[in-house]
Amino acid sequence: MTALSARHVLDSIWTALGGAEADLDRVSFEGTGDLPSVFPVSDLAAGSIAAAALAVGQFSGASSPVRVDRRLASLWFGTSLQPIGWESPPVWDPIAGDYEAADGWIRLHTNAPHHRQAALSVLGAAADREAVAAAVRIWSAEALEHAVVDRGGCAAAMRPVREWAAHPQGVAVAAEPLAWVERHHGTPRQARDPQRPLAGLRVLDLTRILAGPVATRFLAGFGAEVLRIDPPDWEEPSLAPDVTLGKRCARLDLRAQRDRLLTLLADADVIVHGYRPRALDRLGLDAKTRREARPGLIDVSLDAYGWTGPWAGRRGFDSLVQMSAGIAHAGMVGLGRPRPTPLPVQALDHAAGYMMAAAVVLGLAQGAVTTRVSLARTALLLSSAPPAASGPDIGKPEDADFADEPEHTAWGPARRLRPPAIVGEAAMRWDRPAGHLGSAEAVWQR
Repeated sequence: MTALSARHVLDSIWTALGGAEADLDRVSFEGTGDLPSVFPVSDLAAGSIAAAALAVGQFSGASSPVRVDRRLASLWFGTSLQPIGWESPPVWDPIAGDYEAADGWIRLHTNAPHHRQAALSVLGAAADREAVAAAVRIWSAEALEHAVVDRGGCAAAMRPVREWAAHPQGVAVAAEPLAWVERHHGTPRQARDPQRPLAGLRVLDLTRILAGPVATRFLAGFGAEVLRIDPPDWEEPSLAPDVTLGKRCARLDLRAQRDRLLTLLADADVIVHGYRPRALDRLGLDAKTRREARPGLIDVSLDAYGWTGPWAGRRGFDSLVQMSAGIAHAGMVGLGRPRPTPLPVQALDHAAGYMMAAAVVLGLAQGAVTTRVSLARTALLLSSAPPAASGPDIGKPEDADFADEPEHTAWGPARRLRPPAIVGEAAMRWDRPAGHLGSAEAVWQR
């Protein structure tokens, strides 16, 4: 076990969100094994899931014990779903990935068509991986990063941890709290049913890849009604079967249907969003408007590169932050690899997602709360630790790791991992299988 143990992660998140230190004694960890990495990723998995579960335990009843399975927590940080007789589409667009530039490495994130077009237009290359690689080789990694970002795309040059620590954005992120928490006047709430503690809670989900959907999937697992809203043309073919579990998914054009969203918000208890800072402001959905539409609102949001500094508001994803913040470089050096070596899972997204879920449930107990977290600050929690001690590899999921009965998703039957946490009497289960984006109406059911 390294200095960044699962309990240290739990303590860091719990303290940042305003949880009481005495509550930590109710958590126990079981199981062994580690995801293969120079960083203690399994500690991050177990500790962040424990924080969300502990929040549910506190909301359920003051003495609810919490048990977290380290192995299952690690597996949930990968994918929770194993299709039966069908396959999920590839996670990455054919152009997405790491490329060697004239002076280092850069990652291009091209899963969204407009991000792909931005990168190709800067490079003057056809949508062919070899052509892109040849075009990238004549660029400085940092110059190409800036050019792609300025064109509206997503890219990240690989930096060592020490270089990120001295970078103006790295300095800004290091000065930020793990979670920004602002409390407003609101009435604290209590669970009505200790077995389904979040039953009756309405969560408006304006999130996409990947932290926010992880957060709202967790909330749905304890009974919350989650209504996910996507733009008319947005798809997540490789992720939807994993993260839409327990949710109803609808579509709205927020530019044209702002009033309809405000109507939904007026009847919501929670809003979780992952839009870049000020993006909702430009749509007339700023924080003041949201609170006026729903007094007592729990408002939890995510940003990629932090909330202050020159990159505040920059487009970003887990894989890009890993490149920027030194994680991919440390993996390459520590494991003796010839190319960037990121974490074995998108651990920043998952850890931030469970932190967001914990913020929601703690906010219910505390009254109205606005909480902000970021992938970059989550990365600092991980990268500031010593290298992980070598331990037994978690390996692939085994039959015993899955629920007894298959889940009948919209894509076909699949096996779902057993829940990674047990919270007192509360049953972590989902009331509806995973379904397609846009398959439901934008209305509350209950």
